[in-house]
Amino acid sequence: MDPNRIGDPTKESLESQIDAWRRHLRRSRALTGRDVEELEDHLREQIASLQADGLSEDEAFLVAVKRLGSVDALTREFAREHSERLWKQLVLAGDSERGGEVGGEGSRRMWVALALAVAAAVAIKLPALFGIDFESESAAFFYPLNIGFLTLPFVVAYFAWERPLATSSRLWLAGAFALAALVVNLFPFPSWAPGVRVPDTLALTALHLPIVLWLGVGVAYVGGRWRGSERRMDFLRFTGEFFIYFVLIALGGGVLTGLTVGLFEAIGYDIEPMVGNWIVPCGAAGALVVATWLVEAKQSVIENMAPVLARIFVPLFTLVLVGYIATILATGRWIDIEREFLIVVDLLLVVVFGLLLYSISARDPLEGPAMFDWLNLVLVVAALVVDVLALWAIGARISDFGFTPNRTAALGMNVVLLVNLAGSAVLYARFLRGGVPVGRLWSWQMTYLYVIAGWAAIVAFLFPPLFGFE
Repeated sequence: MDPNRIGDPTKESLESQIDAWRRHLRRSRALTGRDVEELEDHLREQIASLQADGLSEDEAFLVAVKRLGSVDALTREFAREHSERLWKQLVLAGDSERGGEVGGEGSRRMWVALALAVAAAVAIKLPALFGIDFESESAAFFYPLNIGFLTLPFVVAYFAWERPLATSSRLWLAGAFALAALVVNLFPFPSWAPGVRVPDTLALTALHLPIVLWLGVGVAYVGGRWRGSERRMDFLRFTGEFFIYFVLIALGGGVLTGLTVGLFEAIGYDIEPMVGNWIVPCGAAGALVVATWLVEAKQSVIENMAPVLARIFVPLFTLVLVGYIATILATGRWIDIEREFLIVVDLLLVVVFGLLLYSISARDPLEGPAMFDWLNLVLVVAALVVDVLALWAIGARISDFGFTPNRTAALGMNVVLLVNLAGSAVLYARFLRGGVPVGRLWSWQMTYLYVIAGWAAIVAFLFPPLFGFE
């Protein structure tokens, strides 16, 4: 491989050089994602061995790449060794060995995923042994706080088995999940009774805690090697595909459940209690693991689904935001300061953030600016204007009624999104002028994942004691 295609090694860190090398390999149709991961493991082993012999990072990287051979030679070698797979990829447009195999390694992954799905379904019902059922009063607090602890560890377990994850990383993740579960369950939230309002801090903790725990899933997904924007971008792509698959499974399960209830009602048998207490919770818990396996098993076929959807909805959301701003300017009507409307605006801004992330993930980092990039910039600027208006509305509400957990959380989230959108707008404008590479925009968005997870952790763990658990 020509080192010039990677960049000047004296100006790049080892991880950035490996990221560039990995991206170059991914462009080969003869190599699947699994192949690239295997080659990267060999590369890292070579680098570690060479560094142990006294070579610097840059020297070890260049020598290791030279030993592995050029990318073209590697792709030809893989094509010769897996000719039937190459034929499938060319004819079936990406149906690779990883996505299409029905036996061997693929079958083993399927059975492991199904076993973990069953374990998740069992775990979601274990609290019932202690009198905490879905219809009990205690469940009103317990399940919103603990749903992530009862389900996500099985997704982590699947990745820890498949990657595999180092023992130290496994212990760290298990300890982090256990500590988080202990903290939130020891919070002295007020007792609850039917008709009593749920404490704001409890609702905020239940809403933000899964975001924090999902970062733990990300650590397992990347095999504990969280450095490098490409790995975080891969996890971001996985998140989008996971969400799509889970929604599809949920929609299909909803239709099946409705038909089942109707069939039993036709013979005078009411199974709704069983549906509410068993089928829905157990099915949803198991679907999390099944969706994870489906994304991994069919990655080479549908890995671009989320970015494609982003390309469809970016123009539509841009049109909505621009029309919304134009209406405000034409009518003089400002954002309603009622909480429900502010929540809608915040959700819209979060969706825009996601669309921007997936739009960036879909483009080749080596390509120059295109028309769609200009459309992304318009979307970012329009979202930035709406965010400023939302902050003004939140500030007015706080000025009139004071700080509450909900208003403070909304204020913080809008400030977080404001900084991200402003930075994205500046970097996008500079990219379109040719001032910075698109990789800078990648790095900005990937680094901001830590900011969002950090703010979610603050809301989940610090807001309850700060606001007296009310």
